[in-house]
Amino acid sequence: MTKHVLFIVTNAAVIGPHNRPTGFFFAEVAHPFDVLDKAGVAVEFASPAGGWTPFDAYDEKDAAQKEFRGSKAFRRLNRSRRLCEVNAADYDAILIPGGLGPMVDIQRNREVQSAIVRAWTTSKIVSAVCHGPCSLLGVDLGDGTPFVRGKKVTGFSKKEEFDYAREDVPFELEDALTGEGAIYSSAANWEPHVVVDGRLITGQNPASAGPLAQELLAALRKQG
Repeated sequence: MTKHVLFIVTNAAVIGPHNRPTGFFFAEVAHPFDVLDKAGVAVEFASPAGGWTPFDAYDEKDAAQKEFRGSKAFRRLNRSRRLCEVNAADYDAILIPGGLGPMVDIQRNREVQSAIVRAWTTSKIVSAVCHGPCSLLGVDLGDGTPFVRGKKVTGFSKKEEFDYAREDVPFELEDALTGEGAIYSSAANWEPHVVVDGRLITGQNPASAGPLAQELLAALRKQG
């Protein structure tokens, strides 16, 4: 039986007081798509506003990125469905890629939070990479307890942000996650690091996107 994964992607093209161009980090969609698509997993795309999804850091020397940009999937991505019209329970997993864009329109977005709650409470997999775990902030399963409290997670680290976008982001993701009670861990800057805590799978940075997809694929196969 074919598995289905919903990517929830940013619509934000700029961030911060200096209007820094942004979007989703291209590798963080292209690499997971490459892993899942080659395994026969169906991928669909949604975004808060629907339609166009701006991107950042495209590298044509990366074969997976170049292939994805020329694919029908990329064209579907840029006609993404509005998240409010999608039921996350219809998918086996959701994945929230990073880039700086999610720090604008994904973090503390009610529709994104609802999608996470819907996926989690119907026993689906929730995954996010780099700045994507900002989507987990403020999520409440109904008892007033932060979703990430007591859960093992990772995400873009303070050390990485210091040399990347410290002046552009509204808050430090690492601090925000630990502030809600998450058990946060990280590897060295820009090195792959993936944390699996049951049905919650998070990756630290762009280098973690492919390895996260491999863990997601393994979890999908265990679903039966």
